[in-house]
Amino acid sequence: MNKLLVALGLAATVALVGCNKDKAPETGATTGEHLENAADQAGHDIANATSEAATATAVATENAADATAQAAHDTKEAAKDVTAEAAGAVEQGAANVKEKAQQ
Repeated sequence: MNKLLVALGLAATVALVGCNKDKAPETGATTGEHLENAADQAGHDIANATSEAATATAVATENAADATAQAAHDTKEAAKDVTAEAAGAVEQGAANVKEKAQQ
């Protein structure tokens, strides 16, 4: 009798384990299909992230180039102003010297 109960218990265990392994996931896809889909999604996510990073880098590079160009322009204008002021000071000094010489 004990052997019969043990055999029935083993049969029930094997049947339950076998049913659980054969049961399809809720989506109806196999584990392999889930893994393949996850790998495809990861590939798409990586491609999207790479594209977004490339776009952000291009924008940052363009902004840096614009800022550099603006800084160069500002430096050129400042150099012009300093040169004009220096020339004005030299001319004023020369005028002062000329005036004092004529007195």
